[in-house]
Amino acid sequence: MSHRNARLTVHGRRLLIQRVLAGRPVAHVAGEMGISRATAHKWVRRWRSEGDPGLFDRPSRPHTTPHRTPPETEAAVCDLRQDRKLGPARIGPILGLPASTVHRILTRHGLNRLAWLDRPTGEPIRRFECDRPGELVHVDIKKLGNIPDGGGWRTVGRTAGNQNRQATTDLRKSCKPVIGYSYIHTAVDDHSCLAYSEIHANEKEETATAFWTRAHAYFAGAGITVERVLTDNGACYKSYLWRETLTAAGITHKRTRPYRPQTNGKVERLNRTLLDEWAYAKPYRSEQERRDAFPYWLHSYNHHRGHTALAGKPPASRVPNLTGQYT
Repeated sequence: MSHRNARLTVHGRRLLIQRVLAGRPVAHVAGEMGISRATAHKWVRRWRSEGDPGLFDRPSRPHTTPHRTPPETEAAVCDLRQDRKLGPARIGPILGLPASTVHRILTRHGLNRLAWLDRPTGEPIRRFECDRPGELVHVDIKKLGNIPDGGGWRTVGRTAGNQNRQATTDLRKSCKPVIGYSYIHTAVDDHSCLAYSEIHANEKEETATAFWTRAHAYFAGAGITVERVLTDNGACYKSYLWRETLTAAGITHKRTRPYRPQTNGKVERLNRTLLDEWAYAKPYRSEQERRDAFPYWLHSYNHHRGHTALAGKPPASRVPNLTGQYT
């Protein structure tokens, strides 16, 4: 394989052949081009037998590997990896193989990283992406505990956090704690990863439907025509109001299989990201302080944060009509 300091690239090899065909001695041409006579004769010989395709690099992989591990043994290694999630050091003694051999087998089959496997099933994770924005939008709700005034236990420790929690009370309910929860409703476009998200006090069908109405308008404003919506099996997504709202807009609704959150993986990944980069990214002193920071984080997520799935670019790079993508 040629490298950046190689004497001959495909262009250089063609030049070598042209000079030889012009009647120049191979040894003289090799000296002019700074390569050995053996190398020059090799490329001339390959060109004469294969033509122009013979001037391109070939893989260094051998044609045959007679000592390769039998397919049956490789299948046994893969089964132990997927069924029991064992590593090379554990699989090796079971099958009588060196750990290095087991690792090569797992690498060959794409099983060498547990992060690449779906933990419940052991199947390799297959990432999919729709061809155009709006073809599929993932919708989900993330339940998040509110922060008491003064800070929760993550900020001030268990003792002080419990005291702050007890201090935040509702006098109308016999001084019972009413810290409660926040419900983050989120919609993510499958192709561009563009996200629209709101924080609400519940996950009722009226709230979820009203959120989707605003999310739909947001995507429409960005020039995205939503065709399908994918949700889990939450009660709000099974409601008549939700179904009729999507039907009236000409949108197809699809639900994931029960206990299969990886199907709705785009929005599930965003839920995990917002926990790491917003919800628990800094020591907030109140729930309102955390909520005030959310719009800025969401803007950064859509317009500035690089995504691995988008070759390091933000979602705004795939949505030309999105306003403010350069701010």
